[in-house]
Amino acid sequence: MKLYREESITNFDFWSGAKDTAKYLTEDEMNTIECILEEQYPDGMSETELNDFFWFEEDLIAEWLGYEDFEAIMNRGSDADDE
Repeated sequence: MKLYREESITNFDFWSGAKDTAKYLTEDEMNTIECILEEQYPDGMSETELNDFFWFEEDLIAEWLGYEDFEAIMNRGSDADDE
């Protein structure tokens, strides 16, 4: 059985690999992703679908946010350290 509830993804409790993806994203980025997901999935997503999306579609998430890939998001804080 699928249970749907209305909740912002900024408050969502991700698990497994999705948790690793979410930790690199800012609140503004999460809000941007949420807006896109609402357009792409007008009937909503189950918790598992949302979690799996963040776990397995990290490069698509990065593309939506204007990055080449998710590695660019993960490395953006280290660029200042290299200077």
